[in-house]
Amino acid sequence: MNQAIGMVEYKTVSSGVSAADRMVKTANVEVIAAQTVCPGKYIAVISGELSAVNAAVSAAQAVSGENLIGSFVLGNPHESIFPAIYGTADIQAVAALGILETYDAATIIVAADTAAKTAIVELIELRIARGMCGKSYLMLTGEVAAVEAAIDKAKAEIGQSGMYLDSTVIARPDDKICRAIL
Repeated sequence: MNQAIGMVEYKTVSSGVSAADRMVKTANVEVIAAQTVCPGKYIAVISGELSAVNAAVSAAQAVSGENLIGSFVLGNPHESIFPAIYGTADIQAVAALGILETYDAATIIVAADTAAKTAIVELIELRIARGMCGKSYLMLTGEVAAVEAAIDKAKAEIGQSGMYLDSTVIARPDDKICRAIL
C-alpha cells in the first residue's frame, strides 16, 4: 500500500464542507479531520493510497477554487505525523525543543514531514490552526544539532510559499516547560 496524506484549506465553511464531500465521493480515502478552524476557515485532511489522495485533492481543488487557501498531497508521510496530529505522541524526554509556526494550516504538515525526514527527531505536537486564529505550529525534539537541522530544512521548504511565520530552537528547555508541553 502506498500511504499518503492530503489536505485542503478554504476561506469559508461552505466551500470547505463542499470540498470535503467531493473528496470522499471521488476516492476511497479516510477523513483524518474535517472541521472549522479560526477565523472561520475550514480544513479537510485525508489519508489513503497515493492515487486516491491525489484524485480526492484534485477534485476538491475544483470546488470553489476562489476560496481555496492551500492544499497538498504527501506520498509516504513520516510515521510520526499521525500521532502528532492526534496528540498521541509518546515522548519521554526533551533534549532540545524546536518550534515552527506558519500563517496557515496546510504548510505546517508539509513542514512537519520535511523536518521529521531531515534528522533524527520526534514530533511532539502538530497544532493545525485550532485556537490560533488560523496559524499553526509544530513542536519536535531530539539532539540540538538534529533539531536545528530539522527546523532549518522545514523553514527552507515552506519559506517560498510566504506562509512561514517564526521558529526557534531551545537547547535543554527547563523541566517545567517540558512537563507543560508533554
